[in-house]
Amino acid sequence: MPEAPALSAKDVSFSHGPRTVVKNLSLDLYPGRHYILAGPNGAGKSTVLDLLTKLKKPDSGEILLDGRPLASFKAPELAKSIALAPQSSNFGFAFTVREVVRLGRKPHQGPFGRLGPGDERAVEEAIEKLHLGHLADKSVTGLSGGEAQRVVLARTLAQDTPIILLDEPTGSLDVAQALDFMETLRDLAQNGRLVVTVSHDLTLAATYAGQIVFMADGRLVAAGTREETLTPELLARVFEAEASVRRDDFTGGLTVSFRRRAQGRGGGPDLPDTARPETDRPNADRPGASQTVTN
Repeated sequence: MPEAPALSAKDVSFSHGPRTVVKNLSLDLYPGRHYILAGPNGAGKSTVLDLLTKLKKPDSGEILLDGRPLASFKAPELAKSIALAPQSSNFGFAFTVREVVRLGRKPHQGPFGRLGPGDERAVEEAIEKLHLGHLADKSVTGLSGGEAQRVVLARTLAQDTPIILLDEPTGSLDVAQALDFMETLRDLAQNGRLVVTVSHDLTLAATYAGQIVFMADGRLVAAGTREETLTPELLARVFEAEASVRRDDFTGGLTVSFRRRAQGRGGGPDLPDTARPETDRPNADRPGASQTVTN
């Protein structure tokens, strides 16, 4: 029997005022996989997460959760299936770190809002995974940006849902913390969870994604494995810059390099000539940027 997707978007569109932010999106997301949703600013990535969690309602099309219309789920029921880690970490009150992480257990609370031993265990495990033990009794108002983001991520893990959606979860983390957290997400996917991460970091995408989903201008451009999506032609199309993908001798992985397109070549749908060596291309001395990707 074919595997069924956990989440599906069926020809979904969404607009902010006169601007269409998501355009006719159709995408199936399967359990046991880690998807990284990537693309330039304004591509619609964060809006897709809001649509998948019912924070926004599609103008047209339909979203299904385990084959059932997402619109039919009440908030308490949905919170047992999907956890969302937003970019922002505005807590509002001077809770302690442990109290904020406990909020992740709210969908599972028993009568009178009590937490059982299993709930407390989930909270402590999430605190440990995000290395927050020394901050557990500290007020969140005194945390740094990176520490506050780790609290948000711990709360999301404590919710213990089969589907985890994350919006730029490593943006405020240092290198070691980001790598450690991405390892945690990969482990969760390998143990059957569906994980969807919005990220601009192609290094992390190529290292940890089971599947990469590229969006641009509100549309799905491509979805597939790292090998299928990390190609010069596709990267150039998505990011509107010349791209090169090559093997890095130091890491044994891939180096993804970008530079702005040569004048006169335009920024439309035409793809640059990435087949020629760098030294054979016009304006090869133009400044650029590179990311080293280990896979």
